[in-house]
Amino acid sequence: MPATPRFSIIIPVLNEAACIRHTLEGLQAWRAEGDEIILVDGGSTDDTLALAQPLTDLQLLSASGRANQMNAGAAASRGEVLLFLHADTLLPRDARQMLEGIAKSDGCARWGRFDVRLSGSRLALRVVERMMNLRSRLTGIATGDQALFMDRTLFHAVGGFPAQPLMEDIELSARLKRHCRPHCLRMKVETSSRRWEAGGLLATILLMWRLRLIYWWTGDAEAVAARYRNVRGK
Repeated sequence: MPATPRFSIIIPVLNEAACIRHTLEGLQAWRAEGDEIILVDGGSTDDTLALAQPLTDLQLLSASGRANQMNAGAAASRGEVLLFLHADTLLPRDARQMLEGIAKSDGCARWGRFDVRLSGSRLALRVVERMMNLRSRLTGIATGDQALFMDRTLFHAVGGFPAQPLMEDIELSARLKRHCRPHCLRMKVETSSRRWEAGGLLATILLMWRLRLIYWWTGDAEAVAARYRNVRGK
């Protein structure tokens, strides 16, 4: 029986052929340390799976939706600490060393997230990422772009990601926060700015804040998802 991995990196994907190989190549040092990389596909029709196959330890098929996919990956994982990573997000070089230090000092990682840097070069993106990181540090609420990590015992204690189509990261953070405050690491992951730039920077900011306010007021993730699809045409 293989030794239990320290970390399980779980990556939900859907048609991510353009970026998945680059993301996974940056994680091979983790595999060399005995950690596992689990890719959970929600029905890709491009070359995502073929490109990822030699760079992952396990590939799963799941019902689409990040919450479903990440829960499926967690159920199949063996690591002591779960790290949920978006396909277009790159971990910093020293991320494993940082998380290992937290795990040793606390006995486990409990939970937390990284600061985020958006990949684009526009000055306005620097303002957006600073606001994202500050908001998260003040509220103790993290988003999936920030590479959420937590020990598996705590993940299961809060019931995993809620089965909802949007805001699953916000809801999970709120549940985790009832147990303890997060580690808000200043070390930065780099995530793609494609969503911000494709939808228009100001329009995307206003949309995301409007959706979050609706969710905070109503708790209705289905209504939030419907409004998002209506705006984005999906």
